[in-house]
This record gives sequence, structure tokens and C-alpha cells, in this order.
Amino acid sequence: MPRRKKDLEPGALDGALVIYTDGACSGNPGPGGWGVIMYHGKRQKEIFGGEKETTNNRMEMMAAIKALEAVKPNFSGPIVLFTDSTYLLKGITEWIHGWKKRGWKKSDKKPVVNKDLWQRLDALNQARDIRWEWVKGHAGDIGNEKADELARKGIPERK
Repeated sequence: MPRRKKDLEPGALDGALVIYTDGACSGNPGPGGWGVIMYHGKRQKEIFGGEKETTNNRMEMMAAIKALEAVKPNFSGPIVLFTDSTYLLKGITEWIHGWKKRGWKKSDKKPVVNKDLWQRLDALNQARDIRWEWVKGHAGDIGNEKADELARKGIPERK
């Protein structure tokens, strides 16, 4: 499992399921892909997929959703999920609380964009012990680079 140079406390990843997610889009909107690499002990799992017409933000969210849906139901340990998307990170850790209080409206009273995915992600987030972490994209982090590669692999061919 890759080791973080980040400011996580020593041992924070020991025993945890470590997940890196990324989304990619060829055009925004356009064909998009999502990618996930998961590490637990010496095991690792890669998954990816995509959609013909989507946005980068939706693919970032789908990566996290698909990752959490892929966690075995009997897994009860901590999860550390790394994303390079501030939209995803702030959405799930900060903004979502206000959205829910306001009936899925933003502070400007407009509907929350991607509400369908936020609701799926919220349900998954509440069911697990997840620590959400930001990682700088395209900066040499092995897990992030692999998730990016998988996301690009998931982009459907243009017809």
C-alpha cells in the first residue's frame, strides 16, 4: 500500500481500507470515466467505468460511490478515501449538512446540482466509518495517479 507523505498521524492507515478515487471527462460535458484503486493490507482491487454523456464532477462522485459500493458488506473497519476533487470533498464533509437542512437547496435557494448522486453518497457515507482526505492531483501520489489512469480507461470511446 502506498505510504502518504501527508500530515496523517503515524499509523492512521494501518488496518484501514485505503481508497483512491478519480474522475475524468473528455469534454465537460462529454464522455467520462471514473476509477478506483483500493488497498487493504497486501490486497488491492481496481475498478473503473464510465458514461457516454456526463461531467467531471459526476465522475468524481461516481468513483467514490462505486468504491464504497464495492466494499464488502461485512467490512467494519475504518476507511480512508483520498480524492483530488475539492467539490467532492467539501460537498460530502461540509456543504451536504446545509443542503439537507434546506431540503436539498443551496444557500441561494437553487436546487443542489447532482442531488441524485449526493443522496447515494450520503447514504453510503453514513453507513461506514470514512475519513475523507484531499490529495493533490497529478503530483506523483501513486494511488492518485493509478486512479486517474483507471478513470481515463473508463471513458467510453467516442462514436
